[in-house]
Amino acid sequence: MLFSGAMDGMNHSVVSEFVFLGLTNSWDIQFLLLVFSLLFYFSSIMGNLVIVFTVTLDAHLHSPMYFLLANLSVIDMVFCSITAPKMICDIFKKHKTISFLGCITQIFFSHAVGATEMVLLIAMAFDRYVAICKPLHYLTIMSPKMCLYFLVTSWIIGVIHSSVQLVFVVDLPFCGPNIFDSFYCDLPRLLRLACTNTQELEFMVTVNSGLISVGSFVVLVISYIFILFTVWKHSPGGLSKALSTLSAHVTVVVLFFGPLMFFYTWPSPTSHLDKYLAIFDAFITPFLNPVIYTFRNKDMKVAMRKLWSRLMHYRKIS
Repeated sequence: MLFSGAMDGMNHSVVSEFVFLGLTNSWDIQFLLLVFSLLFYFSSIMGNLVIVFTVTLDAHLHSPMYFLLANLSVIDMVFCSITAPKMICDIFKKHKTISFLGCITQIFFSHAVGATEMVLLIAMAFDRYVAICKPLHYLTIMSPKMCLYFLVTSWIIGVIHSSVQLVFVVDLPFCGPNIFDSFYCDLPRLLRLACTNTQELEFMVTVNSGLISVGSFVVLVISYIFILFTVWKHSPGGLSKALSTLSAHVTVVVLFFGPLMFFYTWPSPTSHLDKYLAIFDAFITPFLNPVIYTFRNKDMKVAMRKLWSRLMHYRKIS
């Protein structure tokens, strides 16, 4: 929708809402998307909730690694709730809209939470480095104070990262068109809808978001290589155990960073591929994180069985 107004004696139109084209107009595909979206969204929420409750209620999991894992699950729940509920509600709508404020809010939280998860994944890699390479000093280095510092720092960096980008966007003139060829608001597409030259801002977004995603990915890969090299150097027999421990982390990192690096480093992301990668990032990655960390972790599986037994016991008593 466009509102007309006057400024400095000149008529102009101001965009009050944006229109999503969605993914497809086929009813059959829309139905499949609805089933797929509901299944993975609720599975993501429930899976991550199980991790949070298991870590919270089981005293054996009150350690730095599981503290960070529980917070990663909280972030994943927030991340998949930024765009997924609206997409699910909009699937069968012919006119899919979002207000200007809603669009800005969606972009803010997606970038803030996304950057927070990047920093937290680096903190988890550091935790694994200390646990594997400096086991005798693990509890001293990864103290509760240090864990809280990692958590607070990750959120501060996430909020700053998102705010720095949006502070230059909110005052841009938007006078039409107001159509997103997508199912959610993203910053590169929003900048292209502005009624002014945004090449410098687009470059800033690419540098800001692209640098933090690629930089974080490179730091994580280097850290994992360093851990494996250190283990191989001091104890060649422990390399297989280290590989098994790190494989879950590496899988999560690749799944999370892959789509993000495509969005913000690939020039002019206007193909349909980025829309489907966005679905993967919004629905499947938050679902896979709890699956990967629970099925590959013996302590988590034992703790979940105990939690389930306790719930069944309380249910019988009541």
